Amino acid sequence: MRFDSSRRASFAALVATAAIGLPFATAQAADYPSKPIRFVVPYTAGGTTDLVARTVGQKVSEKLGQPVIIENRGGAGGNIGMDAVAKAAPDGYTIGFGAISTNALNPHIYKSMAFDPRKDFTAISLLGTSTIVLEVPATSPIKSVADLIAAAKKAPGLPYATAGAGTSMNLAGVMFAQMTGTELTHVAYKGSGPAINDMLGNTIGVMFDNLPASLPHIQAGKLRALAVAGPARSPSLPDVPTIAEAGLKGYALDPWFGVYGPAHLPAPIVKALNDAFTEALALPEVKDKLTQAGFTPRGSSAEALAKLTQSEYQRLGEVAKKAGMTAD
Repeated sequence: MRFDSSRRASFAALVATAAIGLPFATAQAADYPSKPIRFVVPYTAGGTTDLVARTVGQKVSEKLGQPVIIENRGGAGGNIGMDAVAKAAPDGYTIGFGAISTNALNPHIYKSMAFDPRKDFTAISLLGTSTIVLEVPATSPIKSVADLIAAAKKAPGLPYATAGAGTSMNLAGVMFAQMTGTELTHVAYKGSGPAINDMLGNTIGVMFDNLPASLPHIQAGKLRALAVAGPARSPSLPDVPTIAEAGLKGYALDPWFGVYGPAHLPAPIVKALNDAFTEALALPEVKDKLTQAGFTPRGSSAEALAKLTQSEYQRLGEVAKKAGMTAD
């Protein structure tokens, strides 16, 4: 193939630009981080993600030598906050707290999505898994899963609260209704905090929530845990059965969370962040605090989180389609 003079000039300019850009990107990664890192939590303050982000973020800050600033940006089942991450510059100074909902389930249930979790993020590290608890106010006459099923059959459309549409808690409620043959009405809040407040005020009587946000109220005797949604009992609530143990054989949901950056994040920056997060999650004081709160911390390689995101996207797409899940 021959190049005329104008093509040769264009090609030479392209090579020169790449040659200039490569050292700049390398230098930028080598100096990382040189300023505070914004860690976007796509839910309101007071929930599980907020607790984990602040606990782990403090240790990551110490490791990297720069502040990790937690920014709560709730709404649309976490989509608003994660969209901000997807659209941020791929320089490592904006990262996000992704979840089974935002990065696997939501694209299948929202009519419009501003981002594609398979293409618009760089996986950094798994953070761990959380326990979902099925709970009622302490004053409720409902004292067991069997009582709840009976109440739901007596009053079709019984409302239940979650931290938002499309969350793993929403999925837990859909699965519960399907497996019990009941009709439940989902009431989506903008985070666990507002929903718990309404539970404490007896404005709403049933909730599926991530355990860390509700545990203090359960321990204080203000909320009653009926069961947990995972495959095993929670160490934080050893006397509370799983939903499967309470009669719904085969029921199990174990929501996961991870750290993501924008697409095309340079590999050296991914490694720096992955090292910081996995080391922070392995610290005894972090593990103890999060485990006691009902969260199971567990780091991973960036590649492992990327594979999990892809496989869960496919799996939950089938679940959502079968359940007819939708969100506005």
